[in-house]
Amino acid sequence: MLQIIISGIVVGSIYALMGLAMGIIYKASEVPNFAQGEMAMISSYIAFVILAVHGYGFLFAFTGAIAFAFLLGIFFEFVFIRRAKNPNILSLIIITLGFQMVLYGIAGWKFGSDQRRLSLPFSDRKTYNFGDVVISELGLATILAAILLMLVVWWFLSSTKTGIAMKATQQNSMAAKINGIPTNKIMSLSFGISSIVGAVAGLFIAPVTTLDPNMMWDPLLKGFAAAVLGGFGNLPGIILGGYILGITENIYGYYISVEFKSVFALLVIVLVLWVKPSGLFSRHHTKKV
Repeated sequence: MLQIIISGIVVGSIYALMGLAMGIIYKASEVPNFAQGEMAMISSYIAFVILAVHGYGFLFAFTGAIAFAFLLGIFFEFVFIRRAKNPNILSLIIITLGFQMVLYGIAGWKFGSDQRRLSLPFSDRKTYNFGDVVISELGLATILAAILLMLVVWWFLSSTKTGIAMKATQQNSMAAKINGIPTNKIMSLSFGISSIVGAVAGLFIAPVTTLDPNMMWDPLLKGFAAAVLGGFGNLPGIILGGYILGITENIYGYYISVEFKSVFALLVIVLVLWVKPSGLFSRHHTKKV
């Protein structure tokens, strides 16, 4: 059971990162970004090109992929989200779905459907033993990288002027604008940061699976389920939701059915929306007239 839990924590780290990426944008715009997975996939391809094609080291490739992800998030917000005329929630969701298809098509056109391997300096074959528990070097790196990135995001949002301005914009954009906060720039920054978080998840997924245009469809679904489980407006709740989903999914796959393991996330979404639509760790707010 402990081994199953540890394995669940590894995959839960990925789900938590994807959910956190979606949650950051949702808090800024109240729109779930369904292009998040393809943005991470394209960023992973950038790392692959820098590593395998141009022969640069991992650190340079990682930095390049993160920088590309940041600029891609800003581009998406500036070109598509900000310039939408008379936007409502549904139209913005459709825009994210359209951008998802555009990125998917670009990846298929530029890189094809061939499955590639993204090699990181962390091996999936090298393992560490902690009593009866075994964890791979890549799994341990995934957990540590996810925790470190979550702490950095928490510090940024709670301890910097820009982070506080982001929180103010998320709570009330009109009041923030009246108080001199450049809300458009803050919105772009939110999209850029969320794209970075998603890209890190993609970089740690690619070595485990394969690098191809479809690689992020399942992690995106699991990240969305984690956000629904924890509550889209509650970033710590989303992180907890990701780990809960990863652990329970592993337990479900071990004791019940591996074949229907991916269906478990859909079941979580349906049950949570049915029982507690605001998520397990968020309060349900109603508007009073």
